[in-house]
Amino acid sequence: MLKKFFLNLLSSFVGAWLALGLFCIVLFFVVIGVAASMGADGESTSTKVSSDSVLVLDLSGTIVETPESSQLDFMSLAYGSKESTMALNVLVDGIREAKLSKNIKAMYIKCGHPVASPATLNAVRMAVADFKDSGKKVYAYADMMTMGDYFVASQADSLFLNPGGMVEISGLGGTTLFYKDLLDKIGIKMTLVKVGTFKSAAEPYISNTMSEPARAQLDTLYGSMWSYIGRAVAESRKGLDDNAMNAAADSFIMFQTPKQVLKGHYVDALAYERQMDDIVGRIVGKEGKDVKYYTPQALADNSNWGSDYDSKRKVAVLYATGEIAEYSKTGIDCYSLVPQITKLADDDKVKALVLRVNSPGGSVFGSEQIGEALDYFKSKGKPFVVSMGDYAASGGYWISCTADKIYADPLTITGSIGIFGLFPSAEGLAAKLGVTPQTVSTNPGKNISLFYTPNAEQIDVLQTYINDGYSRFVRRVAKGRKMKESRVRQIAEGRVYCAEQALNLKLVDELGSLDDAVADAAKLAKLKDDDYGVAIYPQYKPDFWEILKAEGLDNLNQELGRIANCNPESALIFEAGRLLRRDPFQARMMPLSVSFGNLTKK
Repeated sequence: MLKKFFLNLLSSFVGAWLALGLFCIVLFFVVIGVAASMGADGESTSTKVSSDSVLVLDLSGTIVETPESSQLDFMSLAYGSKESTMALNVLVDGIREAKLSKNIKAMYIKCGHPVASPATLNAVRMAVADFKDSGKKVYAYADMMTMGDYFVASQADSLFLNPGGMVEISGLGGTTLFYKDLLDKIGIKMTLVKVGTFKSAAEPYISNTMSEPARAQLDTLYGSMWSYIGRAVAESRKGLDDNAMNAAADSFIMFQTPKQVLKGHYVDALAYERQMDDIVGRIVGKEGKDVKYYTPQALADNSNWGSDYDSKRKVAVLYATGEIAEYSKTGIDCYSLVPQITKLADDDKVKALVLRVNSPGGSVFGSEQIGEALDYFKSKGKPFVVSMGDYAASGGYWISCTADKIYADPLTITGSIGIFGLFPSAEGLAAKLGVTPQTVSTNPGKNISLFYTPNAEQIDVLQTYINDGYSRFVRRVAKGRKMKESRVRQIAEGRVYCAEQALNLKLVDELGSLDDAVADAAKLAKLKDDDYGVAIYPQYKPDFWEILKAEGLDNLNQELGRIANCNPESALIFEAGRLLRRDPFQARMMPLSVSFGNLTKK
């Protein structure tokens, strides 16, 4: 019996060591492949494009601003996560290269439910329109076409829908989650001080319902954005008028048959995906099986745009993406961004700066530090231009407003000029846990504590501090936009605007793309066309684990992920913890989610 036990134990050890050895061998060859893919000098190689080829734009996954280095995430591995992301700047660059390539004859858009905000999708849409301006054909196909798909694909010369498919057009809207009941349950009370009737960023933590001013501004915001979308689609789809999108949403087009959708001119033809290779092949004079397809990501390897770091005359494009904070690993870390701005200011090769802002705001302190660094850049006599992405609101507008020129996508959300302070008190939570805080202080009642709700005297002091911060914000906007402070106060109050509204209010100067902002910055710096380089900062370098993920190692634990059970309460605990860790003084817009149909980007 004992002998059998030891034999079984020994066989288990042998099996485990054999499995480990096999894994190490596989890992070794993957690492060799990774090293080869990086190249001897770490640079990617160019893509050779065959004649009579087609660009394929696959609209699936999440579209982010710019490539992001990822850390090895064991939880993602455990749950089998394999979310695909695409970088907007890479997509646009690749489409631009395809337009210029004599070997790329057409574009094929494969609709796949992109997850992105309207402004990001509009940037892709405009890149497709620019491709079409070269005279090259664009075809698009979908099994199931969401609103995000349709917005981009409406630029196509011919739009194909699966005979068993559907089109989802359900309008534009957003959902805000309110946490007051959750906070009450766990014993946390929030004290709010703010400036601005429309400054509603903290509402979800102090109320169960949206205030009337907040709802009114969202009605106006969504209405303006939806109006632009309707006009844009109608301009591309000649069979549709400006009211076609409303008509589609109101008539529940998602539940209409493909033949009805075709009759309504929302698509041009019905076809199965297997037929599309032959349909696209006819554009380039080839049989479907012989058509060569190239992605924007592959063609972007042939471009030097954004990587001309050695140029003696360059326009620096600096990305400021995410929530503004101190020591942030996921958003805009002022302690990382400020030295980068200073370095660019002192670099004689940098002749102009384009700040690409995609931020809902955040810490007042962080916003001020970044703003001061940008003032230092301007003091060097160099042009400073802003290009706004999905959001450039509150703190995002704070760091933008002193630019020589501000460009915004027509669907950018901006403004939200206001400040608030949110102070949590956990005395209720302590009581629930059986904890009784006792404080001894040389100055009792003069400190804001996590275990006590602020009293009236403390709230008065906090309100004075918030008022002062708001006045600094207003003065900065007035100086940067060359307005009277009284006028800024009229249009501030924490109110958010779409870019078309902001243009009328002179909060932005032009509606345009990042390319437009770069071209204007070069012009302001008196740089001649084709006589300057563009360099993106922070400089992106893929890390080891990111390339391993690309090689497929992120699926090693996929089976484990299928059997793992996620605790739904963990999301609520995480949200509460994030709230308690956040800087109490914020220049931040409301936690707004804007969605096309059932897809949401927060």
